[in-house]
Amino acid sequence: MSKVAVGITAAMLLVACSAPVPTATVTTPSATPTPSPTVQVSGPPLEQSYEGVIQRVLPSIVQITTKTGLGSGVVYDSAGHILTNAHVVGDATRMDVRLATGSASRKARLVKSFSGGDLAIIKVDDTKGLTPASFGDSSKLRVGQFVLAMGNPLGLSGSVTDGIISALGRTVSEPQEPDSPGATISGAIQTSAAINPGNSGGGLVDMSGQVIGIPTLAATDPDLGGGAAPGIGFAISSNTATDIAAQIVRHGKVINSHRAALGIRGSTIITDNGQPAGVAVAKVDKGGAAEKAGIQTGDVIIAINGKDTATLPILAEALSALIPGQQAKVKIVKEDDSTKTVTVTLGTLQGD
Repeated sequence: MSKVAVGITAAMLLVACSAPVPTATVTTPSATPTPSPTVQVSGPPLEQSYEGVIQRVLPSIVQITTKTGLGSGVVYDSAGHILTNAHVVGDATRMDVRLATGSASRKARLVKSFSGGDLAIIKVDDTKGLTPASFGDSSKLRVGQFVLAMGNPLGLSGSVTDGIISALGRTVSEPQEPDSPGATISGAIQTSAAINPGNSGGGLVDMSGQVIGIPTLAATDPDLGGGAAPGIGFAISSNTATDIAAQIVRHGKVINSHRAALGIRGSTIITDNGQPAGVAVAKVDKGGAAEKAGIQTGDVIIAINGKDTATLPILAEALSALIPGQQAKVKIVKEDDSTKTVTVTLGTLQGD
């Protein structure tokens, strides 16, 4: 479950943080904002702050269990909608939900997944006891802010880790696995708060008790045999997550991803010496940007706007820096080994 992290470093790998069901047992949302409950805490000021945030936000965190794994989610509104990662849901259309603070399991159904951004909305019919989270404005985050990651790592319900915002505006690519859509996430939040399998879909929370990100990925170090790279995790920003969530809740699908697309399906070509050499076009979307520019099945994309695209994640990273409607110069190798550069007016990445 690991792949080169585009936009980070060739020496670092990422792993999506959902988890298989453990075999051992360890004993905006809504139209009207929900006021935070009053909490009583004692101790040193920083400790009081931590305790207060945890008591306010943890009731909004849930554990999501499917037949193949588990992850976390954040209560989005009082109607029973829950925001999570697409890779937490996987292929499941039905799942079980339990509050991180403890409750009986309740049934949920998938509303819609948006694999291109690794986000999904599920819904429970039994809304008793649900506490919608308060979502913050991630555009106002600062490097160095204290944050808490809340979720259910390894099935340990209601776990909390702390750290800081280490960097902003990262572009990272997920591993493409059966349980992971292989999405490229732009504008990601890097945090030192520990993110472990099962944390995916939970909440990255600031010290005012607002969810400012959705923990999604953790870094691993190939030099350590694929072991965790301590203190390097990534979250989808709350502004991106709530925009997608609002569209799914209102329309049942993503209407506008705000992300550029070529309109192709492809895969990385590997040469005889084991080196990546471009993206082979396996399918061209009918009426899409690539088709209009004359790109065909069998072409190999080797550069965009002068930047080499040796792999599919590198191509996805390059596209993440562009906007729908923008023109891009795409260099391709035809099946007769001739090269050609075409001008493509980029389309919009569609929802699933």
